[in-house]
Amino acid sequence: MRYQITNGTVSLGGETILNHIDFEIRGNEKIAVVGRNGAGKTTLLKLIAGELSLDRDDKRFQPGIWMARNTTIGMLHQSLFGNLESTVEDEILSQISGEELYSRERYEFEQEYNRLFTGFGFAMEDRTKKLREFSGGEQTKLALIKLLLLKPDILLLDEPTNHLDMDVTAWLEEYLQSYEKAVVMVSHDRFFLDQTANVVYELSEGKLKRYAGNYTAYRIQREKDRQLQHKKYQAQQKEIQRLNELIERFKHKPKKASMARSKKKVLERMQKVDRPQKNGAHIFTDKIQPNVLGSKCVLDTDKLQIGYDRPLQEITLRVKRGQKIGILGVNGIGKTTFIKTITEQIPPVSGTFQMGNGIEIGYFDQHSGEIASDKRVFEHFHDLYPKLTMKEVKQALGNYLFRGDDAGKKITDLSGGEKSRLVLAELMEGRPNFLVLDEPTNHMDIPAKETLESAFGSYEGTILFISHDRYFIKEVADALLIFEENKVTYYPFGYEHYLESLRKKRECKESGINAVEAENTLLLDQLKAVPESKRMQSARFSTEQSYTDWQLELAGEQLDRIRFQIEKHLKEREDEAYWMSDAYHEKWNQRLTKLEEEYTNTCHLWYEKWQDYEQAFESYRD
Repeated sequence: MRYQITNGTVSLGGETILNHIDFEIRGNEKIAVVGRNGAGKTTLLKLIAGELSLDRDDKRFQPGIWMARNTTIGMLHQSLFGNLESTVEDEILSQISGEELYSRERYEFEQEYNRLFTGFGFAMEDRTKKLREFSGGEQTKLALIKLLLLKPDILLLDEPTNHLDMDVTAWLEEYLQSYEKAVVMVSHDRFFLDQTANVVYELSEGKLKRYAGNYTAYRIQREKDRQLQHKKYQAQQKEIQRLNELIERFKHKPKKASMARSKKKVLERMQKVDRPQKNGAHIFTDKIQPNVLGSKCVLDTDKLQIGYDRPLQEITLRVKRGQKIGILGVNGIGKTTFIKTITEQIPPVSGTFQMGNGIEIGYFDQHSGEIASDKRVFEHFHDLYPKLTMKEVKQALGNYLFRGDDAGKKITDLSGGEKSRLVLAELMEGRPNFLVLDEPTNHMDIPAKETLESAFGSYEGTILFISHDRYFIKEVADALLIFEENKVTYYPFGYEHYLESLRKKRECKESGINAVEAENTLLLDQLKAVPESKRMQSARFSTEQSYTDWQLELAGEQLDRIRFQIEKHLKEREDEAYWMSDAYHEKWNQRLTKLEEEYTNTCHLWYEKWQDYEQAFESYRD
């Protein structure tokens, strides 16, 4: 045990923020603290950092906070640097004592300094700049570098991915995964928490609850716990009602009065099960089907050059019905220009694009949420869909978290995220078959994002969307369109597969090893066992085409086997006994992680074989 809070309470301004909490850090755990805004997450970090103290509690005989001897704690503060006239070099090197210039300790420090400095996107020559020459976001990154170089035993991070682009955030994730000491972090970046955390504490109504695993595992466990608590609550309420009926029925009957008193005592001593909190997000259980199916080919672009006064990108792409494609790329590289081109808001520079027959577009851009009206939410929605009854209107709005009084708010009083959510609810109610979305989750809180993720997961139409929310991309996209400098690449798998592919390519480049050499050798051996019917079927193709065709089939069979194993493993979760055993739960999670890694690796192998197949087929066709 590295650090522990036992039965701790913190009050600020007469309000209880943390209420008799238990919290602990074991070894080098990477802990995420999650909860709604204002729940007290930053208060907890300040308590661990020693900036706040526990309230006095005469009933607590223990000290409340225990910490291993010589434990160091580091936290990123708002007041980043005292002297902005000093250079980065002076500020960073002031952290090491005046050791000999060529000592091993100084060498290792500077090596780590260089690694962090370039990892956060700075050029080496920036080290001689004065701190005032950097923007606020850059100063935050420099302060984080300074903190990481101290290597505290407990590293406290409050929204560490603010001001970081996706590449630097991915680099920081890998760094924290290998950080050999403990980390406690607060972040709204769910993908960041998924990649770094192995323990999650949920803070709600001043109480803390510990969950094993990353953010996604926490979501699954939380929902399962909520359902179990709901069952227990319903059962207890039923029992309370039965006892009350017995008491009322027999309390005035002399022969049964003692029995009624006995039941009343049972009722008084009963430990009440709390009513479970409602899930903040709405989970869609039914499929959302478009009004019109539309053609199988939704969008076809051929050497489509996009831009304004000059071409930004050239795109050749075919979007098929039912695909959900996420568009990735840095700002200014042409993502929004592409969407505006295919929705005919701006003309193409050259090339062609064509929508399929019967395609109905539902379009959302970054200005769609800028609606202004004195109407109330339900009035505005009903005016758009007058055929709906008021009950149906409220049900539709409730699905997108406009529940109760929220449906009666004036549109002018809604936040930016709420307005965007309302517009998206309108789009989904219209049931188009092709959604084209530009940053749909901007300014939304986590329950709203989870609601949209569930809605888009249930939607059976086609989606083409831009987003910088990596968790949203991971949950929604089954393929990616990657915008890079002078190149647009289609990737036929989801975001996690794409990141794994980048990691493998980087490792292979660094080591000079062909990552799939062994797999190719194995497939060559298996090729000898191709059934005669298969050989006859592919005889009209070249030898290379036959070989790649067979490779692709073998890789696909391997994918199917692993997918079946994962589905079989997930069914074990339905057994309630699993949720009652922490040991079995941890073992189950480890097995799932191993299967998912194996599935990801096999997906990459399949993709490589698919590329070989496409290339061989193009050669044959030419």
